[in-house]
Amino acid sequence: MNMTSSYLVLILAVILGVTSNTFAKSAQGFTVIFPSIITAITIVLCMYTLSIVMKNIPVGVTYASFAGLTIIATVIVGIYRFNQIPDLYTIVGLGFIIIGVLMVNLLGSSS
Repeated sequence: MNMTSSYLVLILAVILGVTSNTFAKSAQGFTVIFPSIITAITIVLCMYTLSIVMKNIPVGVTYASFAGLTIIATVIVGIYRFNQIPDLYTIVGLGFIIIGVLMVNLLGSSS
């Protein structure tokens, strides 16, 4: 698998991570069966895709990218689905996360 494919699988992992986070909220502490099942399935698939990515991208870069992108995407879903509007400090912090993900991937050493 080449680097482009690895990053595409990483994007799939982010989508699965955001899906699991979204359904985890709907599962209400795993008391609602359908969202609980979707949460469990998507988190397992998410970890599987991350393990594939880690064959080509270092574990630290993989997980930093996954975590940062999943946080940003989950906030966006929270805005649209749950009407959870971030305040100024949250937006600034999210901006730092974006800068960090870009630095790790574009400027960091991948050895």
